[in-house]
Amino acid sequence: MQAGGIGRLNGSAQPDFGNKSLLDAQGMSGDDAASVPADGVFGLRILISSVYLVVCAVGLLGNSTVMYLVRAQKGRPASAINVFIFGLALADFHFALTLPFWAVETALDFTWPFGNAMCKLVLTLTVLSVYANVFLLTTMSVTRYCSVASAVRPSLQLTAGLAKRIALALWVAALGATIPTTIFATVTNVAGVELCLLKFPTNRWLGVYHVQKVLVAFVVPLAIILASYLLLLSFLQQHRVNANNPRRQSQITASIWLVVTSFFVCWFPNHVVTFWGALVKFRAIPWDKTFYFLHTYIFPLTTCLAHSNSCLNPVVYCLMRREFRRALKDAFSSLLAQVSSYLPSSICQAREEGAPQVTLPLDQRGRPIGVQVAKKEYALLSTTITVVPELRAEEANRAGRVPGPVSTRRCRSEL
Repeated sequence: MQAGGIGRLNGSAQPDFGNKSLLDAQGMSGDDAASVPADGVFGLRILISSVYLVVCAVGLLGNSTVMYLVRAQKGRPASAINVFIFGLALADFHFALTLPFWAVETALDFTWPFGNAMCKLVLTLTVLSVYANVFLLTTMSVTRYCSVASAVRPSLQLTAGLAKRIALALWVAALGATIPTTIFATVTNVAGVELCLLKFPTNRWLGVYHVQKVLVAFVVPLAIILASYLLLLSFLQQHRVNANNPRRQSQITASIWLVVTSFFVCWFPNHVVTFWGALVKFRAIPWDKTFYFLHTYIFPLTTCLAHSNSCLNPVVYCLMRREFRRALKDAFSSLLAQVSSYLPSSICQAREEGAPQVTLPLDQRGRPIGVQVAKKEYALLSTTITVVPELRAEEANRAGRVPGPVSTRRCRSEL
């Protein structure tokens, strides 16, 4: 609505580039919300809303699964990296909860229908989740290096208890960086339209806020992440870790570069536009048609790309790890076994009628000869074994067994 509001305020489709817009003059911005300018382009607004809803659904499902898998490992010793993974999933889960609000706002041409209290709450939770996400990602990169290097330098070992205290400190730091958002977030009536914006006293305040966002949430974390993973790769090569397993070493290298690349690709375009806007606030560069086009049509797409990072994190940081993939497979198998155990008997009978029949000999105890029944969780669903006593005498004698009584057929849920 920011650029769209500009056009309506000036009575034209384009703003008056000789003067600052009313929003800019009042020191207001929707940049740090999910609200982004679309200048009344209906198709772009619907696309953005759809992306938010998809990211919300995938983010809620993926991050809740990650938190469940971490909590399900209670029998195993807690590790520092798992503490940070749980915190990261929690931050992304909270972030995904805010996306339906931004989807509705975008679909309504950036009109905020939820009131001032929800504007302040949703904006605060959005920015808090972003800062917590970045801080935890950065700490995880340092933790991965320390966990590997501790094999040579035990002093670098990070315990789970210390990791919990560090994670709590990171959330407090993220909350501190979010305080300006909580203070200046408000619903403002602009040209008869209710907007959820950040209303600062002056443009310079808004410029400082944007510079803080770029430095604290991108430049410094990216430098630390890149340095940590370069040190990790150097350590692995220097000490020839996994030297006898080239495939494992290549997997580690690929996962590291995937972490760095996904973070950079998702956030770099958004912070470029944000920094450009900060330079405009400081009057270092003029407000011109190029910035208007970039901020109107490109910035929405960069915001969607940045928000999609909450979907990538569960895949990049968790599901690529073998222990999490194994835990997910075990959880799915257990769930499938529980569901199948509650199947009605009519389903079992229907399954028996349509399943191939196998005739097997019985021993003296009435058990099939040469057949081992699998465990309940892994029994086949497609084959029903029918045991019959009709054996020829020579077959029974050859087997050294005496045919037993007829055994009834049973479906998997009864085994």
